[in-house]
Formats: sequence, structure tokens, C-alpha cells
Amino acid sequence: MRQSSTQFSIASQGKGLFDFTREVSAWVHATGLREGLLTLFVRHTSASLVIQENADPDVRRDLENFLSRLVPEGDPLYRHVLEGPDDMPAHVRAALTQTQLSIPVIDGDLVLGTWQGIYLFEHRHAGSRRQVAAHIIGE
Repeated sequence: MRQSSTQFSIASQGKGLFDFTREVSAWVHATGLREGLLTLFVRHTSASLVIQENADPDVRRDLENFLSRLVPEGDPLYRHVLEGPDDMPAHVRAALTQTQLSIPVIDGDLVLGTWQGIYLFEHRHAGSRRQVAAHIIGE
């Protein structure tokens, strides 16, 4: 067994999904591992990771719109408001989605479906540089 790790720095431009599948795939290929398991972990509490459709951008917009309705800003329920009206909803959205993903690697490739991509899901209004840790183990 061998293993390798790295970090991806993803510049978000505010709320939405940001595809970084190509970067992850290129790194997996560069490790030379043919079979294994890749783990990705976002190092933030107001962003998340999702595997989602990469063909129709309406899917990404619809997901954003749905979560905005499900977790609205300005809800009087929130006590944590010091970092702005979008901060606590961002924490809730991250809790409802995922902070880590596990993806099999077979024959040196990520095992993703035809229309699947790996996305950073930014939940804050302001753009930010987000860090995603990656670890692969295998042969």
C-alpha cells in the first residue's frame, strides 16, 4: 500500500458550486496509484463538498435556490450574527451537506458517473479562497 496527500486551493466567487474535478483527477493520475480510495475534506465550516451533475448548469442554480429557501438569511432564530447575515445560514447549509467525500479509484481514474463532478459548495456571499485536503491510499 502507498499513500499520498495534497491540498487544493479553490477560489470561490460567492455563493454557488465550483467544479474542481479536473484538478483532482490530474493529481490522482500524478500519484501513479491505480487502485485505491480518495478522501477529500473541506477545511471550513461555511462551505461544503458535493458530487453533482456537471452537464446542465441549471442543476447547480436550482440547488442553490433550494438551499436559500430551506435555510434563509435573517431568520430571527439565529443568535450567531457577528460575522454577517449569511454566516449562520452558511454553517447550517454545510451541516446539511458534506464536509468530506470518499471516491474510489480504479485503473488510475476517479470512479465518477458520466455526468458527475466534484464541487466546492460555497455558502457565503463573499468570494473566498477555500482549502480542500486530499488523501489517497492504494496501490
